[in-house]
Amino acid sequence: MQARVTVVGGVNLDITATLRGDFVPADSNPGRLSLACGGVACNVAQNLQLLGHEVQFVTVFGADAFGAMCRDKCQRMGLDLSQSQVCEDSRNGMYLCVNDHQGEMMAAVVDNEIMNRITPDFLAERIHAINRSATVVADTNLSTEALQYLIDHCTAPLVVDAVSTVKAVRIVEALERSSKKHLHCLKLNHHEARALTACETVEAMLDALLLKGVKHVFVTHGAQGVYYAKQAAHDAVTHLHRPALPVEVVNTTGAGDAFVAGIVHGHLLGLPVEQVIDLGQKASSAALMTMKTVNPEIKNYLNK
Repeated sequence: MQARVTVVGGVNLDITATLRGDFVPADSNPGRLSLACGGVACNVAQNLQLLGHEVQFVTVFGADAFGAMCRDKCQRMGLDLSQSQVCEDSRNGMYLCVNDHQGEMMAAVVDNEIMNRITPDFLAERIHAINRSATVVADTNLSTEALQYLIDHCTAPLVVDAVSTVKAVRIVEALERSSKKHLHCLKLNHHEARALTACETVEAMLDALLLKGVKHVFVTHGAQGVYYAKQAAHDAVTHLHRPALPVEVVNTTGAGDAFVAGIVHGHLLGLPVEQVIDLGQKASSAALMTMKTVNPEIKNYLNK
């Protein structure tokens, strides 16, 4: 089933460095470096396109060579960029990460000031096109004001990826300022959930996030699997835990983005939440098993 999905958020030129051995500070370390068109929203959009959906990507590109590279890649992927914009006076977003020899991220730096160009006015000009979607996905590279606008004006279910502990606070601030004070779905990892709630157990984190106005919460927790909670009718709360799938990790970059694409795909298929989580984990595994941020074979992994 092909559905129309709108993804709103950042696109970066990703530079990934993976060490071949132990890290030696203040020295040149042997490793592998790669360039790719990435960014949380861009990765989610590419994965959903590979899963067979019609994807409208709403973003801003820089007017530099990196912006041209990313825009060309998105066009070749078949993403609809009709609501995106090239900003003539801005450089494209860039992301640099350093992974250890096992593929686990050691550190990362992101430069995406261009995201400030996605303002509530920018979104208001495109809201009718955005709302012609079955689902809208956004990341917290957007400002608090932009996220608040989407919460208040999206008529389709809105799914938000928390991105990082620093940026995750924006979605809570947006909910607090929102007139609706209601978000359909939020995906976080364990560190982001703890940063937002100051809770010690995952169950307490889930409950705290539901109280903030989120209806569905997915918390990924590495080898411990995925935790889920739902705010049902009459204030009833449903909790669910699914164990992690066994996987040989090559590179962790993009795994969370693939998970979001997987759960959105499962939602669009109308599957029960257990199967939705399983699709998310299969999608994440596809990303973990390749050096590429987006695994072009993701659809095959979900069909296994």
